[in-house]
Order: sequence, then C-alpha cells, then structure tokens
Amino acid sequence: MKSILVLVRKDFANFRRDRAGMLLTFLIPLILIVFFGKVFGLGGASAERPGIPLAVVNQSTDPLVNKFIDALRKEDSFTLITTQPSANGPRALAESDIRPLMQADRFHFAIVIPADAISTQGGVHVKYFTNPNNQIETEMVSGLLQKVAFTSSPQLLGRAMQARMRDAVGSTRTEAFDHSLAANIARTFGGDENEIFKSLREGGGVFSPPESPAGADADEAGVGLNRFLQQFVHVEKEQVVGADVKSPQATQMIGGWAMQFLLFAVTSSAAALFAERERGLFQRILSGPTRRSDILWSKFLFGMILGLVQLLVLFFAGHFLFNIEIAPYLGRLALVCICAAASCASFGMLIASIASSQEAARGFSTLVILLMSALGGAWFPISLMPAAVQTMAHFTLVFWAIEGFMQVLWAHATLLQILPTIGVLVGITALVMSVAWWRFARGAIFD
Repeated sequence: MKSILVLVRKDFANFRRDRAGMLLTFLIPLILIVFFGKVFGLGGASAERPGIPLAVVNQSTDPLVNKFIDALRKEDSFTLITTQPSANGPRALAESDIRPLMQADRFHFAIVIPADAISTQGGVHVKYFTNPNNQIETEMVSGLLQKVAFTSSPQLLGRAMQARMRDAVGSTRTEAFDHSLAANIARTFGGDENEIFKSLREGGGVFSPPESPAGADADEAGVGLNRFLQQFVHVEKEQVVGADVKSPQATQMIGGWAMQFLLFAVTSSAAALFAERERGLFQRILSGPTRRSDILWSKFLFGMILGLVQLLVLFFAGHFLFNIEIAPYLGRLALVCICAAASCASFGMLIASIASSQEAARGFSTLVILLMSALGGAWFPISLMPAAVQTMAHFTLVFWAIEGFMQVLWAHATLLQILPTIGVLVGITALVMSVAWWRFARGAIFD
C-alpha cells in the first residue's frame, strides 16, 4: 500500500508541473461554463438580447391587426423591423423592400399583412417570407409566431370565423345568433349582455384553443386542430433565399463542422514546432542560408495547404454522402476555402508564438477554438446570444468563414458579393501573421 501511495504522490507532482494538463482539466471547463452561463442568462439577471430580427409590413387598418403587431413587439425573442432608411429619413417598410433586404442578409424572416388580412373568403391572410439558413432559428421563429397568434390575438381568428359564418348564412342570422349567445352567457355566468355581444362582434371569445389532451390522443388532437385552423388561416409562404438548395440541413451544418476540425488540425501541426526545436532541427536549418522568416512562412504555407485540402475533402464528402451541391460553385467555394485555411494557419502560428511548450500550445488552442466555434455560430445561431456576445462573434474567423460558405452554397452569391467576406478573412490573416512574426522575432523558439 505504501508503494501505491508513493506512486500516487508522484503522479500528482507530475500533474502539478504540467501546466497545460491543469489548464485542460480545470480552467477550460470553468471558462466554458461561465461563457455558456452568460449566453443563456444563468445564475442571475439574463443579459439583454436584441432578439431575432423580424420585418413586419402592415397594409391593414384593422385594429385587431395592430394588436397582433403589438403582441409581436412585446415578444422578447423578436426585434421588429418596420422602417427603412431613405433620403428623407426613415419610412415605413414596404413589401417591395422585403426580398432585396433578405437577399442582402439584413434579416431572415418577414411578415406582410395585406389590406384584406381578414376576409370572408380566406379568413386570416398573411404572407410569410423566410431565409431558413439555420434550422434551429427557423423552428424557433415558427413556434413563436404561432404562440403569439393563438395566445395574444385570438380575436383575429374569431373575426375570421364570424366573417366566414356571415358569408355562409348571412349577416342578419349571424347577428341574431350572437345576440342569443350573449344573452345565454350573461344569464348563466353573469356580466353585461351588451358588452358580451360587442365582444363577440369584435371576435373576442369566439375562438379559444382547446386544451391539449394527454397520452396517445395528443398527436391526433393536434392534427385535428391544425386542420380546423387551416380553414380560417391562410399563410402564403415564400422562401426568398436558399429555395433551390438540394440538401438544406447538411448545407447549413457542414461549414461549422469543417472549420472546427480544421482549426484543431492546423494548430496541432503548428504546435509541432516545439517538437522540431527539441530535436535541434532549427539550429541545423539556421546554420545555412535559411532565415527565421523562411521557417515561419514555410509552416504557414504548409498549414494553409493542409487546411485547403481538408476543407475540400470535407465538402466533397458532403456532396457524395449528403447530396450537397458544390459543382456549380466550386470556384467561389475554393476561394473561400483558401482564405479560411490561411486564417486558420495564421491562428496556428499565433498560438505557437505565444506558447511556451507544445502542451501549453495545445491546451490554449483548445480553449480558444471551442470559444470561437461557439461564438462564431458553428454550434448554434448567434441570434440567440446577448448583444455584446453577438458583437464579439464578428471578431472571430469562424464567423466569417461560415458566412463565406453560406454565401456560396446557400445564397449562391456572386464573386462580387462575397468579396467583403474574403476581404475580412484576408485582413484577419494579415493581422494575426503580423503579431505572430513579431512574437517569433522576440521569442526563443528558434534558439
């Protein structure tokens, strides 16, 4: 037993000297827990989130429609966009603005409420425009819209049902029915008969979603309710961007996966600089005509080529396995891949320049890669994050690489349209490589 305890003390002593191991064991999980706690508002007051942008065009003058829009405005998960800048100041958003603004990635969801939103023929009529480039965000918006419609503004459905009833049996008989119903409600439950009649004529109280049954009947009841509502609610849907994408889910996800794997591969190869130093390779190389900058740029080019090959292999694998369409956009995709690989290679050089050992480089890179992947949108939509975190996301190379992949594969952007994203990736590469070279020039890795 004494021998075992001695060996255990020896292992703890080695672990205490292994700073990278301690970093991976304690500090990285702690930082990630704090980060995700801040993102999701755990342990106190939640951070202010700007909400998912939702454009709303209201062409109706019905007060119930205004009530529905007010309910949307009060929903914390939405940020309503109702105006558009112009030469004479902000003006009301028009339906003609929706498609160009969505193609410019100003927002991904829009609702147009036409003048005949409540009609006798179609019930409640709404136009819904989408750019569903993120499945989680799209499903959230759909669910929130249904919640607001069916809980905050049931009068709209009531008005539509009354309109359909008047169209079917005549307004006189419908009014007589409402009088009779108001009288029975007042007599049975109390209340002013005239007020109840007025509420019924305005649509209030006519529709109330039934409670969902539990057990095996829940799904069947839900289907029945949807069929019932479809008689009165007509949603005219139009997908503005990405409608012709063959494999939407795989196209949305592959960019984030590819960048995460690439960062780990490139930083691992950059950390190999320390192994070469330990073997004395740098002293032998530098004894000839080779300069320190030659070693740095050779490692950068190696990392960039490795990253480019890895990205293209992953995208081709996505094509053959998940039917992701890449052939028509291969040139633009390759250009984004080159810039993304270069930025990842520069990140690997930076990690190697500031770390003191191979273990420290791997530990620090693990932390930064996980944070950049979470911040950059590789794991979940950045629209779910607080405003400050969303701003931070724009300073990560993961965000801009995914943005470039989605512009090419989802929005089918032209070369001119992806140039700003390419410029940002090139700028990140130049800035990070400058810092890495400055650190290498003053470090001891080549000594």
